[in-house]
Amino acid sequence: MTDPHGHLLERLRASPSHPALEFSGQRWSYGDLDELARRYAAGLRALGIGRGDRVAVFADNAPEVVAALLGHWLLGVIHVPVNPRYREEEADHVLRDSGAAAVVVAAGSDCAHVLDAIGPLPTAARTIMLGASASAPAVSFAALASASPIERAERTAADDTAMLIYTSGTTGKSKGVELTYSNVVENTLALTGLWEFSSEDRVVVALPLFHVHGLCLGTFGSLLAGASLLLYERFEATAVVEAFEHRGATVFFGVPTMYVRLLEHLERVPGAAAALRHARLFISGSAALLAEDSRAFKARTGHEILERYGMSETLFTLTNPYVGERRPGTVGRPAPGCSVRIVDDDGHDVADGELGEIIVKGYGVMKRYWGRPAQTAATFRDGWFLTGDVARRDADGYVTIAGRKSVDIIKSGGYKISAREIEDVLRRHPSVADVAVVGLPDRVWGQRVAAAVVARMGEAPSAPALAEELSRFAATHLAEFKLPRTIRFVAELPRNALGKVQKHEIVRLLGTAQ
Repeated sequence: MTDPHGHLLERLRASPSHPALEFSGQRWSYGDLDELARRYAAGLRALGIGRGDRVAVFADNAPEVVAALLGHWLLGVIHVPVNPRYREEEADHVLRDSGAAAVVVAAGSDCAHVLDAIGPLPTAARTIMLGASASAPAVSFAALASASPIERAERTAADDTAMLIYTSGTTGKSKGVELTYSNVVENTLALTGLWEFSSEDRVVVALPLFHVHGLCLGTFGSLLAGASLLLYERFEATAVVEAFEHRGATVFFGVPTMYVRLLEHLERVPGAAAALRHARLFISGSAALLAEDSRAFKARTGHEILERYGMSETLFTLTNPYVGERRPGTVGRPAPGCSVRIVDDDGHDVADGELGEIIVKGYGVMKRYWGRPAQTAATFRDGWFLTGDVARRDADGYVTIAGRKSVDIIKSGGYKISAREIEDVLRRHPSVADVAVVGLPDRVWGQRVAAAVVARMGEAPSAPALAEELSRFAATHLAEFKLPRTIRFVAELPRNALGKVQKHEIVRLLGTAQ
C-alpha cells in the first residue's frame, strides 16, 4: 500500500453520518470524530507541535483518546500511549525516553497525580488536560479542540514512525517499539479482512488503548472497516453482556482473563449466555487461552473463540481462521502478509511437533527499538525477528504456544512483565539481601508474579509483616499488575556452578509452597 497514512483519513470521511464511536451513552458519527480530530490537530499545531514530535497519552479509555490518536495521525506526530496504571518511576521513564513534547492526561485522575509527582520534564513537555480547564503551563483539550479544523493532513511516508509502544524486556526498563503507518494499517487490514469486518459491525472494545490489541485491532480495525466502536473505560462482564443484548454488538476483543470472568458471570447468571449468542465473533489474544475455557465458552454460548497471536514488535502474525476449523489451544496459522518459522537455537527449522522459537517476517514487524540500535540488532537474524516465544507446529500448520524462551519475562493478564524490573525495585529495600522473581501458573492470569526473597541478617524472614512491607514498598514504584502476589523467604537462592540463579528451581519451590 503506497499511502497507509491517507487510507485511514479517507475512511473517516467516506461515511460522515455513520456511527463511529459510542461511549457512556454518548455517540459520535464519523464526521463528528473527524472534525474533533482535525480541531485538536490544529490546536497542537498552534503549540508548535508537528511531524516527528512525540505526544504521550497517559489516560484511561475515553473518546478524546481516540480523537488524539487521529489528530496525531493527521499531523504526523508520533503517538506514545502510556499505561495509566504506571507509577512515577515507570511513567517518568517513558516520557523521558520518548522525549515527549506533550502529554495528554485526565484532570484529577491518578495519572495526573503521578504526573505531578514526576515534576518538570527536561523536554519541557506541555500538559494537555482532559475534562477540565487548565492553567499555564497546562492547556485543556477542549481549548485545543476549539480551533478551526485543519483541512489538509501532513504528508508522510509509509515507513515513517506512527507510534511508540513501550514494552518490557529482559533488561528491565521498557523499550519503545517503533511502528510505522504501513505496519499498523496493512497488518490490521490483513486481519480484519480475514475476519470479514464490515460497516455493519459494532465492535466492543474494553481493552486498554495503550496496548496494540485494543489500539490497533480494536480501534484501527473498527475505523478502517467503517464499523462502529463501542468503547468502554474498562472491562466488566455485565457491560459486555449488555452490549450484545441491547446495543447490537457483533464482535468482542478480549484477553483470556476476560473470558474467564465472562465464564464466571455465565455461571452466576445462566440466562446471560443467550445475549452472547447474538454475536458474530469472539477473538482472544495477548496470552494463551486454555483449551478447556474455550470449550466451556462454546458449550454455553455456541461460539468458538477465535484465538490469535502477536506482540508489540510484530503486531499480529498468527490466527485461527474465521471460516474453517478453529482449534482450541492453538493460535492457528500465519496471517496474510506474515511469514513464520519455528527454529532451534542455531536458526534451523525444527520438525513438526518439536519445540522451537517463533521467528517472524511480515507487515507488522517493527521498524526498530527507539534509540536502541544494539538491542534492535540483537533481536533480528537475517531479517527475521526473534520473538523469544517457544511453540510447536502440527502437521496441518496450526501453532501451539508453549511459553517464553526467557525466564525473565512473565505473561500475566495479557501484559508482558519484566522480572528483572521487579527484582531491581525489591533489591532497593534495606531488608532485602537478594531476590528472584518468577511467574507461577495461574488459570485466571496465565501467570502470577512471585518473589523468592533472601532477607538480610537480623531480619525475621518468616514474619508476615516484612512481606507486607515489601508489597507496600513495591507498590510505590511499580504498577499494580507487576506486584508480587506471592512472597516467600528463603535462606539462599538456588544457583548453578557458575553462580546463575536457577529460576526453574524457584518455580518448583514456590509452586509447592502454596
